[in-house]
Amino acid sequence: MKIWQADFYRRPQTEGSEQVMWELLICDATRSFEYQATCPQSQASSSWVASQLQIAALEQLPDVIQVFRPQSLSLIEQAGRSLGISVEPTRHTLALKQWLQEKQYPVSLDKPPPMPLPENLWGEEWRFASTTATDVVEVFSDRLIPILEMPEYLLPIHLGLASTTPVPGVIIYGGRQSMRLARWLQQVHPIALNYVAGAPDGLVLEAGLVDRWIVATFEDQQVTTAAKVYEQRKQQSRGLHFLLVQPDDSGMTYSGFWLLRQE
Repeated sequence: MKIWQADFYRRPQTEGSEQVMWELLICDATRSFEYQATCPQSQASSSWVASQLQIAALEQLPDVIQVFRPQSLSLIEQAGRSLGISVEPTRHTLALKQWLQEKQYPVSLDKPPPMPLPENLWGEEWRFASTTATDVVEVFSDRLIPILEMPEYLLPIHLGLASTTPVPGVIIYGGRQSMRLARWLQQVHPIALNYVAGAPDGLVLEAGLVDRWIVATFEDQQVTTAAKVYEQRKQQSRGLHFLLVQPDDSGMTYSGFWLLRQE
């Protein structure tokens, strides 16, 4: 499968420049392929992007174009539709972001304040957990889990983790809402689940391109201590952690499992 990463956005104006320019950057995951083109803001459109994609492709268009910037998504999606290319919104465009940083272009995105989880999705209870790098793959990949997100690039072996490294996680016991919660999570595309200190403390889910959701809040000191251990273990596991949704603590049935990693 041929996958490109792309960004189309207005570029910082240099001294003396009067015209606002937009730049299209395209690369693959290894940057063995790179393409760039610019146009005045008056020409920035999906049809212009589509024409550049055809020029960049020479003979074979990509199957998928990955886009991390919300402001770029609509135009690239329209261009992709006109050419029969799937467009995937994702934060995981590491090669493209590296290229942007080399050009000293801004990569960080403005993020909205976290929103409360919809009330009809609240689970019955939750807890912090931990398992080894070996077990996080072997145990969960072998179980019948309706929604299982375990991307190849997040497997511990590809992150250089020792088999005994603790991988932290959060387990949500959803009760009757368990499957509904898992389906909702699948739709919002979880990225990372972070402890945020405050009054009260909380767990915030990073999802989609810039979305943030409050999964839980707490003031109990023991829970706060466990949350700090959770974040310490994330540092030891190079950011790798997991989210598991199941109806109860019987260990008999599971609704959803996600391997996550903060960028």
